[in-house]
Amino acid sequence: MFLSVFDLFKIGVGPSSSHTMGPMVAARRFLTEIRDGDWPRPANAQVSHISVSLHGSLSFTGKGHASDRAILLGLAGFEPKTLDPEQAKAALSDIESTKKVSPQGFGTFSFDPESDLVFDYGPALPQHANGMIFNGFDANGLQLLKRTYFSVGGGFVMSEAELEADAREKDGNTSADDVEPVPYPFRSANEMLSMGVASGLSIADMKRENEVAHTSPQVLDRGLIEVWTAMSDCMDRGLAGEGQLPGGLKVKRRAREIHDQLIAETGSNSFHPHKVMDWLGVYAMAVNEENAAGGKVVTAPTNGAAGVVPAVIRYYLDHCIGATEEGVKTFLLVAGAIGGIIKYNASISGAEVGCQGEVGSASAMAAAGLCAVLGGSNKQVENAAEIALEHHLGMTCDPVAGLVQVPCIERNALGAVKAVTAASLALRGSGDHFVPLDTCIETMRQTGRDMMDEYKETSKGGLAVNLVAC
Repeated sequence: MFLSVFDLFKIGVGPSSSHTMGPMVAARRFLTEIRDGDWPRPANAQVSHISVSLHGSLSFTGKGHASDRAILLGLAGFEPKTLDPEQAKAALSDIESTKKVSPQGFGTFSFDPESDLVFDYGPALPQHANGMIFNGFDANGLQLLKRTYFSVGGGFVMSEAELEADAREKDGNTSADDVEPVPYPFRSANEMLSMGVASGLSIADMKRENEVAHTSPQVLDRGLIEVWTAMSDCMDRGLAGEGQLPGGLKVKRRAREIHDQLIAETGSNSFHPHKVMDWLGVYAMAVNEENAAGGKVVTAPTNGAAGVVPAVIRYYLDHCIGATEEGVKTFLLVAGAIGGIIKYNASISGAEVGCQGEVGSASAMAAAGLCAVLGGSNKQVENAAEIALEHHLGMTCDPVAGLVQVPCIERNALGAVKAVTAASLALRGSGDHFVPLDTCIETMRQTGRDMMDEYKETSKGGLAVNLVAC
């Protein structure tokens, strides 16, 4: 399956791509299925009542991640990219008072949030940790339609059939007719490097050729700049934000205060060589504080890891000699290529493999992008991604109170620092190294498979329980 750079970098809302954006997308998709889907419809029967149940990680941490709010907004017809906060607030109030959802173009359905949205705290659905079951009934309570969707990370949503097809493709049981044609169909880092040698092209150039097989060069360039603009705007809002983050933990926003200190120290004698890490950290924290507040954010490749790539791009633009806007496009293309390989061969979902799949993947993507724009060869870029991912292996996802705040915000800052370090180490070498990126990705997949569920975005282990106990 061809994964576009815009599949990995999606403009949406916080605090979670899998627990907020995914449920919203799934709810909207169910509406479309009711209206346009190919399902048996008894004579004159119409869906007039909807119910939803959330399973696995979506149930255990759904309230902290605003999954309930996302379901309501999706059933009201909203989409993550175009969501207007004031309209959303009014819609939620209307649903609470009327016990109905009235999405434009879909009709009106009865839906009582108290009884029709169920957090099922039993075992997760067998196919994936983030499962949702949607039911449609007629006025007499007869079930007319049932659909199960899975939020598989980064805002991606799959049906049962799509999840099975994805597994078949990864097992090599897909016909050539089912694969979207692109000039350089690399599915692994090894294939990517081999195609680069054969073609004489950089990773960015191959990724660009793959993208323009599905769109025009002009649309691609505009889209890349739109993504970076959304990332940068999110960072700027985070750097200006003050007060406490929502959710009850009373976590204070820190990015503005740190940023003000760094600005005040500019040109003074208080400079220390390690201060560049403070800049990296504050860039990343600004994005993730804004994400935690439910603001507009770009999956990179997820919301929980959304600060790493933008922070390293801002570091490139503000602190690296010779940085250009064209370099930002190259950065995003290379990061997208690496992210696609990781998602295809393992996972970017914290609920599936822990935070190694979120911040670890983001750090690998950022390291590769930075290495490329600083002149790295294809082998050095692959090496940079491997170094960054290797040193996130085993990282758990243990959000306190199910909120994307502790340890998530600071974790993005450290992921950005690791990305720059990885890129620098790779650029100091020839590109030859001991552990291939593909081996590291497979190790991450196996580690996630073996990791206890308590450490995979359920808030049932790690900091999520020990901090409360203190």
